[in-house]
Amino acid sequence: MRRWCLGILTVVTLSACGTAYISPQVTAADGKVRIVPLTAESVLVANRDIRTPEQIPDAFFQTAGSPSALRGAGAAPPPSLTEQQRPASLTTRPPPTADPGPYRIGVGDVLLLATRSSGDTVEELSGLLAAQNSREGYTVQDDGAIAVPDVGRVMLAGLTLEGAEAQLFQSLVENRIDPTFSLEIAEFNSKRVSIGGAVGNPAIVPIALTPVFLDEAIALSGGIATPDIDFASIRIYRGGTLYQIPLVAYLRDPSLQKTRLLAGDSIFVDTAFELERAQAYFEEQITLAQFRQQGRVQALAELTAEVELRRAALAEARSNFQEQIALDAVARDFVYLTGEVTKPGRFPLPFGRQATLADALFAEGGFSSETGNPGQIYVLRSSDEDFGAITAWHLNAENVSNLLLATRLNLLPNDIVFIAEQPVTRWNRVVQQLVPSLLTTSAGIAAN
Repeated sequence: MRRWCLGILTVVTLSACGTAYISPQVTAADGKVRIVPLTAESVLVANRDIRTPEQIPDAFFQTAGSPSALRGAGAAPPPSLTEQQRPASLTTRPPPTADPGPYRIGVGDVLLLATRSSGDTVEELSGLLAAQNSREGYTVQDDGAIAVPDVGRVMLAGLTLEGAEAQLFQSLVENRIDPTFSLEIAEFNSKRVSIGGAVGNPAIVPIALTPVFLDEAIALSGGIATPDIDFASIRIYRGGTLYQIPLVAYLRDPSLQKTRLLAGDSIFVDTAFELERAQAYFEEQITLAQFRQQGRVQALAELTAEVELRRAALAEARSNFQEQIALDAVARDFVYLTGEVTKPGRFPLPFGRQATLADALFAEGGFSSETGNPGQIYVLRSSDEDFGAITAWHLNAENVSNLLLATRLNLLPNDIVFIAEQPVTRWNRVVQQLVPSLLTTSAGIAAN
């Protein structure tokens, strides 16, 4: 019994002397370690040493590139024009009667918006006249909207004048602007009719609020200029169909003169072309347009292939870099975690930005509240000026609010984050080492 008690006393004595268990801790006994409590002021001092973050490769910032010049199928061949025979007789095939309805605002139209003025009647009249003389207004842009100051973009394309007024009224009310205004179409540029051939002056005739008839369009182009009306005809190309009105029938029939024209009509006064040849001419124009369109499609396909190749190259470069990161083949800056952290190891400092103590702790799971001492959290940092000198930035997180300081302390390469153990943890580990030794010693005493 005496020997057994002596064995227990020996083990306890060895444990008290530190032979059984050595607890890691941060001390300033050797004079080379300087312990600095972390406060709002000392964090500013610690952050004076600035780390230049490593940058990820340019491939992660690049895109597939902007569109290059479209190559296409090259220039379209010129149209072919050959001498033709005058037709023996001309048939009358006028276009069908059509009513497009009220005028609808389109891209390119210029709208004149007049609002209430704060001046007297003379000033208002002078301003209105000045606006009309300078033709100030708002052009309907390619997205179908006009840009009104203090209101923004208002979509008007496809609306009638009445609908546009309602839309503007709603926009002014929503922006808390006096909705007293008048709206006019100053310039009609979206809907046009082209006329050429044997006329005095080939022209483009705009379609306004009032309908445009065939005789008006011919008059605006300088009239018919042909000495032989017997073999002349007026041909109207509309929606892929060619219509024909012999000039003799046109001059004799007022209803043909009042043929209403629609936007996009092409009128050709012909004195030499046959209907079939004219049809062939328009078909050739369509073929040339299709050729140009096919060229654009081909160019778009080439551009798409080029962009896909660039995108694949960027994806490969990014993948290679990520694989190098996974194989630890890229030079990185690390911070090391030890002590009572959940996952001891090294924490890679991120690319392109600073990392804080909170990032290193909580990205790896934080620390154990059962074994770790929140009052003994240290960031060990070596000095660049004094070899061997170490600064231990001490964070006391017994007051949890002090963890906010961890979100402000920037980490530097090769910093060591250490969390000491709790006193009860130290004692528990001593006991864990004592028990096997105690059992062995007791067994030996018992055997003797």
